Amino acid sequence: MTITTSSTPRCDTVRHRGHPLELIPLFRRWPPSVPRNLLYTAIWSSLIAIVVALVQHLLATYWKISFGRMLFYTLVISNVVGYLIHGALHLLERYLPRSENLWPFRIAQLVAVCLASVVGVALGNTLLHGRNPLLMFQHRFSLTILLGVGATTASIMVIVLAVGERRMRQATERARQQEQIAAAGRLIAEARLRALQAQIEPHFLYNTLANVVSLIDTQPAKARRMLERFIDYLRASLSASRAEHATVGGELALASAYLDVLGVRMEQRLRWRFALDPAVASLPVAPMLLQPLVENAIMHGIEPKLDGGEIVVSARLHEGLLCIEVADTGLGLREAAPRPGGGVGLSNLRERLQQLYAGAARLQLIENPAGGVTARLLLPLHTVPSSTIPTP
Repeated sequence: MTITTSSTPRCDTVRHRGHPLELIPLFRRWPPSVPRNLLYTAIWSSLIAIVVALVQHLLATYWKISFGRMLFYTLVISNVVGYLIHGALHLLERYLPRSENLWPFRIAQLVAVCLASVVGVALGNTLLHGRNPLLMFQHRFSLTILLGVGATTASIMVIVLAVGERRMRQATERARQQEQIAAAGRLIAEARLRALQAQIEPHFLYNTLANVVSLIDTQPAKARRMLERFIDYLRASLSASRAEHATVGGELALASAYLDVLGVRMEQRLRWRFALDPAVASLPVAPMLLQPLVENAIMHGIEPKLDGGEIVVSARLHEGLLCIEVADTGLGLREAAPRPGGGVGLSNLRERLQQLYAGAARLQLIENPAGGVTARLLLPLHTVPSSTIPTP
């Protein structure tokens, strides 16, 4: 016997054909199809036949046939009834539209299943005994039994139909809620990205312009060079913000422009170099992941150190992951007093990684034996981040 289930017509007009066996989680693994539903109908009808045969064998002492023969009779009749109900419900779903009020459709289901059950029992007995099926409708006692069986079967089937439709409505609602949660997560990630940029860019902008102003009178060539590097940084930042997705190469270009500006101010106290594997240059990454690491290395490692130090930015493949490292020769891991406007913090970056990569990305801080810290980002390959900067 087959069930045709659908999502509620109040919110979704798409119909989903199911089967009563789908109430058992094991049978939901295979997608619906005509061959699958026909096979499920045979399994469902045979299970019902086994239960009915056992009940008859245990309770009806007047049967003069063996259990095996009784089971055979019950299997034949149950499968005939099951496939007739299968066809009746299929035609009903196809040609009888549902409305806001489900009662007319439920009544039609009751009538269709009842008639299919009555006709199925009569046809099954004809196959087993070769009798004219019309003979079963000529005697009031036989007709009463047939109608009772049909009404009972129809009531059970309509209840199962309602349970199956309710399950599918709940599953649809859960999927919709998960989609909304995922969309909200993407919005949160975008909001955090913009907050991150809002914290980095004004601080960097104000400091750079203040340095340029202070150098104009005393060192105009140095002020010009810093301003030129700053324009390069703004150009790279604008280009990155308009890209649909950030790439490893683009993030390193932005970090290079950032370091160029700081290099003019810090001169020999700041040295840097890049080691980029060409194979990873075009891989997609979430924007603004590298910038906080570079800023953190300068602010807490290189700048407080009297003789400065070196920063090495590298990107490569490592054990099936994209590995981006920012290593410095600064003061190393230590407790530092908070500085006004001094960066966004690595905790913010960890939260962004959780939002963008759903726990598949990691940030590691490793103290270098010779001094300084290595900040290592491990990102999954072939994963487009959940959030990108929208194109203005």
